[in-house]
Amino acid sequence: MTQELTDRPSADRSGSEPPPVVVLVDVSTTVERDVIAQWLAGDGLRAQFDLPTPDDRLDLDPDDVAERLIRRADDPLVLPVRVLWLPPERDGIRRAHFSDLIFSNPRAPHRLMQRWIVRNAPDRHRVLTGQPARLSELRARYSEDGRELTKSALARSIIRAARLALDRAERSVIGDRYKVPQHVAEEIMESTEYRAQLDGIADEIGIDHGEAYRRAESNLRGMVATQTALISDLFSQAMRPLHAAAWQIEADETGLAELRRLNTRHPLVFLPSHRSYVDPFVLDEVLARNDFPPSHLIGGANLNFWPIGTLARLSGAVFIRRSFGDDEVYKASVAEYLAYLLGKRFNLEWYFEGGRTRTGKLRPPRYGLLNYLASAVRTRKVDDVLLVPVSITYERLNELGAIAFEQLGGDKRAEGISWFVNYIRSQQKSAGKVYVRFGGALSARERLAAHGDPFESVDERSATPDPESEEARLAVQKLAFELAVGINNVTPVTVNAVVTLALLGVKDRALTGEEVRAAVVPVLDYIEKRGIPKGDLDLLRSNAGMVSVLEELAAAKVVTIYAGGDEPVYSIEPGQHLIAAFYRNSGVHWFVNRALLELSALAAAENPGVLPFEQGWAEAERLRDLLKYEFFFPDRETFREQMKAEIDLIDPDWETDSSPALELLDRLTATGFMMVHRTLRSFFDAQLVVAERLCLRGDDAVTDRKALIKECVGVGRQMLLQARLHSPESVSSELFAAAVRLAGNRGLLGPSNDVSAAHPDGLAARRDEFAADLRAISARTVRAALLDPSNRRLTRGIG
Repeated sequence: MTQELTDRPSADRSGSEPPPVVVLVDVSTTVERDVIAQWLAGDGLRAQFDLPTPDDRLDLDPDDVAERLIRRADDPLVLPVRVLWLPPERDGIRRAHFSDLIFSNPRAPHRLMQRWIVRNAPDRHRVLTGQPARLSELRARYSEDGRELTKSALARSIIRAARLALDRAERSVIGDRYKVPQHVAEEIMESTEYRAQLDGIADEIGIDHGEAYRRAESNLRGMVATQTALISDLFSQAMRPLHAAAWQIEADETGLAELRRLNTRHPLVFLPSHRSYVDPFVLDEVLARNDFPPSHLIGGANLNFWPIGTLARLSGAVFIRRSFGDDEVYKASVAEYLAYLLGKRFNLEWYFEGGRTRTGKLRPPRYGLLNYLASAVRTRKVDDVLLVPVSITYERLNELGAIAFEQLGGDKRAEGISWFVNYIRSQQKSAGKVYVRFGGALSARERLAAHGDPFESVDERSATPDPESEEARLAVQKLAFELAVGINNVTPVTVNAVVTLALLGVKDRALTGEEVRAAVVPVLDYIEKRGIPKGDLDLLRSNAGMVSVLEELAAAKVVTIYAGGDEPVYSIEPGQHLIAAFYRNSGVHWFVNRALLELSALAAAENPGVLPFEQGWAEAERLRDLLKYEFFFPDRETFREQMKAEIDLIDPDWETDSSPALELLDRLTATGFMMVHRTLRSFFDAQLVVAERLCLRGDDAVTDRKALIKECVGVGRQMLLQARLHSPESVSSELFAAAVRLAGNRGLLGPSNDVSAAHPDGLAARRDEFAADLRAISARTVRAALLDPSNRRLTRGIG
């Protein structure tokens, strides 16, 4: 079979006689030679190019080409031809499997296997043709300052061009999946701009220029990926058990065809959410099914252990240090390699949260690699890059026990071969579906410019961002925020997110299946009304469907079932609240504005003399500021529009309505649910723990943030035992870390903090005020729980 080309030879367009044809044959066996001979003897050449039988057929041998092609006095059309061998097709994807290797490498089979394929599996080979060109065009193309090369040099140039043309034709068949950069370290080190940058770094840190070059080349050789088609195929197959046995992949492939078209002009950078170690393999399978080239995955050096690290690098993975410290040569090496890959239009993939989420929601982004990408665009090493937000959401995960252990102060287990074996074993249990959703692609150049990046003011000789430019730094931060919002906007709410939302909203109570459904159905109606992306939520509208979800959570030991009474009752398994919160938090961002509306209405109700919306706006913005390290809020004007839309859902006439706050609360409860105690209580409770620890310090500064977080974990567990906290989900090192960051932003950590030094009030007084504010929010949250119609239904049953 042939790989058709759309372009026809120019002589054919002119209407003149077809030109003579010389075929350059790239073969390694007699079987390949026979296949091409049969294709030429048949209608292959005429069907594809409307050309006659070739005048001559040459191997890609420099002497042959010099003597039999270049010496010709006429101007023949030169056409390169090759046989492409393919693995069997399985589930719509052609990838080599280990079983294929029993007889031969399916992408480079030996002669006997080639003959078997031709006879028995003809769909596994193609006759490829590269783009044809006139000999005169080739002579002109490979001349130096108008002077033609020597015959031997011209022959070598024509052979190299033929192979490149065939490589392009090959990628048009296999979907660009094995476009491989060669001799990367050498090519980068030959760059005069890069060497000049290294010279400047060497002078700045006081080392010889040669030493800077040696370090840079060593860095590059340690990180450069070297993809091979066979290893890429086998590695993908070997890693598939990590997800294939556990999840059914459900991908929304709308728009991927257009993205694939854009990929022919610009490199893509996929930026997924990060919930599991298997994220890259899930995404790789979706992209492979849609004919995208394999991305260069940029990951932490902690995963570069034998043999996985070696195989991953041969499949395109790039391992970099988790922290660069003050190693300026290493920073320059990473930036230059990233720019090189983007400039060559290789697709990239990295997880810009810097690690797997510990809470289920997006973590704050890390800006390092985005800074390097922005620099590559800014210095025009690449014209533009398309950034693709990707949401990967699991119904259930089998690795959350270790994450919960870390949240309670435990040490993260180091990755290695024994860890990997245990991880594979843990992934053999069915865990439902994994949803893959793609956000709209963002032009890095357009978005950076929109966010105020000063493109023209940056030194174009530098491969790293200008650290003195506040505008450039803020532009990257705003771009990262935009990407995070893009991920959140396509993240679906799963069945487990909704069920855990209901169960975490009650304390020390088990619920019947009907009671869980009664709490869930109003939330489902709200999701429908807002058009929020969703998983199989209709399953929860029937008792049978609800029970099946609860039983699956029970099998995963997240929910406990007591069936010794009149009917089964369900509650969160003791010790599993952090895991349940992880599932809820995967979609919690969709409910934050509703929760803020409830808190604002409750605050307004405490001041009946003030119009509810007048005070409510100020309260909502104040709460937004308290949660800015937990959620990705838009600018204030957009946030206000979102809150208006939230009010419209419950009171379309609110702008002309002067009803008191209590009436607004009635309308909120009339929707059948209250949300704040189910969604935000754990975040505010964690802030309160931090605030109270700061109050105990009086005016003393905090000198060790990590020690404060560890202290909060210990004290938080004590407060749980004393029933001073609602739920164990509040005791989380990740939540405490965000709360400490908030306190630092408010100048509450001590005099060394710039905000603190500029504040007129005493530190102890401001810490007390912060804690009092959080206690007031906690009291309103308790009141919201009492107003929740589903909780009131439960209370009526207690006699």
